[in-house]
Amino acid sequence: PAQAAAPTPGASGLGDRLDPGLGNGGYDALHYDLDLRYATSTPSQPIDGTVTIDARATQALSRFNLDFGGERVGAVSVDGVPARWRRAGEELIITPRQWLRDGERFAVRVSHFTAVPTEPSDDPASTAFFVHQDGSATAGQPFSEHLVFPSNDHPRDKATFAFRFDVPAGTTAVANGVLEGRQTRGGRTVWRYAERHPMATELTQLAVGDLEFSSPGRRPGVQLRDVTPPAITDAMRPHLALGPAQLDWMEARVGSYPFDSYGTLIIRADLGFALETQTLSLFDTSWFDLPQDVWDSTMVHELSHMWFGDSVSPYEWSDLWLNEGHASWYEFTYAEEQGFLEEDTVGYPDDTGYATLDELMRAVYAHGDQWRHDYGPVAQPADADALFSFQAYHGGALVLYALRQAVGDATFGRIERAWVARYRDTSASTGDFIALASQVARRDLSGFLRAWLYGRRTPRMPGHPDWTVDPVQS
Repeated sequence: PAQAAAPTPGASGLGDRLDPGLGNGGYDALHYDLDLRYATSTPSQPIDGTVTIDARATQALSRFNLDFGGERVGAVSVDGVPARWRRAGEELIITPRQWLRDGERFAVRVSHFTAVPTEPSDDPASTAFFVHQDGSATAGQPFSEHLVFPSNDHPRDKATFAFRFDVPAGTTAVANGVLEGRQTRGGRTVWRYAERHPMATELTQLAVGDLEFSSPGRRPGVQLRDVTPPAITDAMRPHLALGPAQLDWMEARVGSYPFDSYGTLIIRADLGFALETQTLSLFDTSWFDLPQDVWDSTMVHELSHMWFGDSVSPYEWSDLWLNEGHASWYEFTYAEEQGFLEEDTVGYPDDTGYATLDELMRAVYAHGDQWRHDYGPVAQPADADALFSFQAYHGGALVLYALRQAVGDATFGRIERAWVARYRDTSASTGDFIALASQVARRDLSGFLRAWLYGRRTPRMPGHPDWTVDPVQS
């Protein structure tokens, strides 16, 4: 037999264009088992956690890394045998006692790691694990979930999850997926959740505090559950009651909902954003102080992420337009149908409303060259700071508008359905989208889409030869 390859260290990063050190090479994470203890019910309570990661080696491994930027680590073992480990920045470097063969399944256990919540601020890392008025929650997108627990923190390496929360009795714990049970004994309650669909680490939700569950209704095959502080539950019910109709609206356009549960988590804090944590969209209460046209269409934006971004995750962070461009597209088309575009002024590039989607897209088109200059092309952000710019959201939606103009409504709808069906529960790239669109349309769209996605100048809009792009300002 051929001699086995000599073991070598796994890469300390996946080479993502915008954050090369994020994630790790040499293995594929398959499942996370998170065991989390909150000693008290105070919102600022740290986590004392243990994570067991089932993985498969993708090379002969002499050592491998996890991403972790939390406070401390107690011990590390591989397949139950103590392993040597050290920390270098936000890397946890692990050397098992015996090297791992290519293709071998193994379990790495990191015991008694500590994560401490922070007050939300303008620093995105401050919301990875944050306190709010009624407890704590997580929002680690894009690069910060490893501040909470050791992981392979990149959406290219998705895995299933199990969660166990040990909290004081009377405290509610909630995570992604479905509740598998809870038990109270000796003044403490253990909550167990499971997310059976592969999930990117940045979509994890760990919410603990004075919270309660409600449901806006029933849906066959999908558990609908909303989570709110009791002090605001009654006030939030009319907003959350729209959830089932919004779910019907999305399913009519892109097919069946991809997960086992869905709902909204509303917290009393000032985050300044909403976030699509898998199966549970996160909002702060400030959204619902705005007119209905804003929060209603934003709820659809976050719901659409369950297909675009959660079920089908980006292969690398430059592919973020596949998340935000699609979510903005469905937000805008929903708002147009509801008659909201004319009134909704939040987040639009000119801070004004538009009566139709065509009017909005024409205004976005006018900014095309400026945004390419400021932030980079739609699928090639200039840097990590440009990742969540207008270009990813409105610019991404404009690409989809141009595609629909080129192939027609019926073919565009088939492309959308095929995308979320073919790549369900996986990570996919811009190149994958271009190839699939060409296949479904039965024509080579690579030149057309690459010009829209990677070009430094905004292409002509099909069907609208009169549309013009504003000159670039320094």
